[in-house]
Amino acid sequence: MIKPSTDGQLSAEQGVLLPVMAPRLQADVHPDGYADLALWGAGSLGRVRFSAIGGPYTYAPNRMISKHGGVFVAQSLPVMLIRGVGLLGVYPARRCAWWHELDGQSASAKFTRTHHRKTFEMAWGVLIVDALGSDLRIAVGASRDEAEKALDLTSQAIIAEAAEYVARCDLTPDADPLMRSMVSQGIHAALSSIRRDENGAFAGLAAGQAYSAPARTYYRDGYWTMQPLLMLAPEAVRDEIRILAKGVQPDGEAPSGVILTGPAQSQAWQHFVADSKANPKTHKRAVPEYHNRPQDWWSDHFDSPLFFVLFLNDYVSATKDFAEVERHWTVVKAITDRYLSLAGPDSVLPLKPRNDRDWADNVYREGLVSYDLGLFVGAMDAVARLGEDLDPKLAERARKTANLAREEIEAKLFVPATGGYVDYGTPGAFVEDHLVLDSLTLSRFAAISGQKAVGLLSAFESKLETRHNQEQPYGSWGVMCAYPPFKRQSDLRSKTAFPYRYHNGSDWPYWDGAYAEERLRHGLGGARYALTRWWQTCLDNGWIGAVEYFSPPYGRGSLLQGWSTMPAAVVLKYGLDAANSEPMS
Repeated sequence: MIKPSTDGQLSAEQGVLLPVMAPRLQADVHPDGYADLALWGAGSLGRVRFSAIGGPYTYAPNRMISKHGGVFVAQSLPVMLIRGVGLLGVYPARRCAWWHELDGQSASAKFTRTHHRKTFEMAWGVLIVDALGSDLRIAVGASRDEAEKALDLTSQAIIAEAAEYVARCDLTPDADPLMRSMVSQGIHAALSSIRRDENGAFAGLAAGQAYSAPARTYYRDGYWTMQPLLMLAPEAVRDEIRILAKGVQPDGEAPSGVILTGPAQSQAWQHFVADSKANPKTHKRAVPEYHNRPQDWWSDHFDSPLFFVLFLNDYVSATKDFAEVERHWTVVKAITDRYLSLAGPDSVLPLKPRNDRDWADNVYREGLVSYDLGLFVGAMDAVARLGEDLDPKLAERARKTANLAREEIEAKLFVPATGGYVDYGTPGAFVEDHLVLDSLTLSRFAAISGQKAVGLLSAFESKLETRHNQEQPYGSWGVMCAYPPFKRQSDLRSKTAFPYRYHNGSDWPYWDGAYAEERLRHGLGGARYALTRWWQTCLDNGWIGAVEYFSPPYGRGSLLQGWSTMPAAVVLKYGLDAANSEPMS
C-alpha cells in the first residue's frame, strides 16, 4: 500500500491512518476525514470531522501532503494544521479515558464561539478549532490559556515547524529508500516520546500513543527508547532517570511504569482505582489490584529495577555525567541488595516468582528466566563499574556475583540441542527450552562467552528469522520472538495463548534491533533482514509509524511505539555499511 521514496518519505495512492505525536498534542488522523485528539497528561479531548483530502499522498513524521491539502503538526506548541478542508463538526470527549467515571458531574463541555473559532472546555482539558477558509487549525491544552497561545502560530509557522521536524528525523540521507524511511520513522518514535507539561518542562518518555491515559513512563520501554536519545537528546535521558528513580521503593522494588498524569486526570484515575478495588466485579477490564501506590503503574515488575541500573550505566557511559550516579546511588544500592537477596539456595541467580511481571507480561515465567538473568548480570557489572570509587565494597560484591552468575548460567541454562538457552526453568523442574529472542540479554550484557553468543545468534538466524524457518507457515515476514510456541498452556494468558501471537512468536521491532546489534557487535553481518523486514511488512499493510509488534495471522499492535526505535538506533550507531553488510561465513 505504501512505497518508500528516495527522499525518505512515503507515498501512497490511497490514504492511510496518520498517527501524530508531538511534545503535548497527539492524534490519529483518519483518511476519510476525521481526527481524534488527545493531550499528554490529560487524555482524550474529542473528534474533529472535516472533508476528506484527495490523494495521492506523501507521508513523513507527523506530516501528510497532497496536491489538495495536507496535515502539519507544530513542535513548539500543541497545535496542528489541516489544509484544504472544510470543517464538518466538532465532538468534544465526554471522558478523558474509558475508565473515567463522572461521579454525577455533567459530561458536557462548555462551548463558546467567536467568529471562526470554536472552543470546548472540559474539566480536564481544552479543545479549540479555528476554521478560516480552507485552513483548519486545531489546538489543545490543559487550560484555555495554553490552547489559545498555541493558536498564535500561523498556518505558515506550523508548516515550517513541521518541515523542520521531518528534516530532524531524516538522519540517513545516503541510505536506500527502505532503510532511509525506516530510520526516519524510527527516530520519530524516539523523539516524539519526549513529552512536556503545559509549562514546557520534561514530562517523561512516552511508550507510545496508547500510553497517555493515564499518562505514564516505563522502565524497560524507556531503556530501549533512549538508545538513540543518548546521541540526540541526552538531557531527556537524564531527566527520565530522575523520574524513574522516584518510582523505586526503599527495598529496591519498582513498578512497570511511573504515572505522570496532570491534576484532573490524576484525580479521575485515583477515583477509578479506589472504586475498582471496592467493587471488583464491576471493573473486569481493569487490573487495579496491581497498582499498589498512587504513582505505580503495575507494581513490582521483576525487570524494572534492573533496567534502572542499566539506564544509569548507559547514560554515564555516553555523557560521563557521574553526578547522576552520586545522586541515585542509594537507589542503586537498594536494587542491588534486593536481587542479591532473591538468589536461590547455593546460588547467586535471583529466582523470579511465578507471575506475569516482566516484559513477557502474558507469560507466567518462574524460576531461572534467561531474559531476567541477562539483565541481572548486566546490572551487577554496572554496579561494579559505577561503584568502584563510590562504594568499593558493594562494587566488589557485585563483581564477584556477576562472575559466579556467568558460571551458573552456563551450567544450568545452556541447551546443547538448540545452541540456545532455556526460556525459563521452574523450581518444580519444568523447563521451557524453546528459542526466545529476549534471551539476547545474555549476549548484550556479556552474561555468556563470545563463542556461546555467536552460537546463540546462529540459532536465532536459523529458527527465528522466518526466511530460514520452513516449519512456520507464513513465509518470510520478519523475526519471531519465540519458536516453537510455548509448551505449557497454563503458563499463558490473553493474546499469548495463541501461537505466533504477541509473546508467542510475533515480530517485535525493538527485539529486531537488539538482535541486529548483536550480530554487528560480534562481526557476523547479516543485520539488514532484522533491521528492515519488519518495516517492509508495515508498508505492505499500510501501517505508518514504528509498530509495537505484528504477525501475519493477527495483525499489529499500536503505532509510534517508542522502543521500536531500536532498528534506527542501530543504523545510526554502526553506520550504513555495517547495516547493509551480508552475513559472514
